[in-house]
Amino acid sequence: MKKKSVNEIDLHGIRHQKALDIVSQTLYRNQLKGSFTLTIITGNSSYLQKIIFEEILEGSQYKYYIPTWNLGQIIVEYIEL
Repeated sequence: MKKKSVNEIDLHGIRHQKALDIVSQTLYRNQLKGSFTLTIITGNSSYLQKIIFEEILEGSQYKYYIPTWNLGQIIVEYIEL
C-alpha cells in the first residue's frame, strides 16, 4: 500500500474560477500518487466552498467534509484500494 500524504492549498485572495482550477489540478496530481488527504483553505467564503462542492466534489470518488473546528476549510480524502 502506498503511503498516505498530507497536503494543503490556501485559496485566500484567489478568484473563484482560478481557485476551482487549482483545486481540480491538485486533486488530479495527488490522485496519481495514490491515497492522500488534502486540506483546502477557503477562509470565510461559503460561496467558494459551495462551488467547490457542486463543481468538483459532489459525485466524485473523494470523501470530504468541513471540520467543526475550522469552518474555513474543506478536508478531502482519497483512499486508493
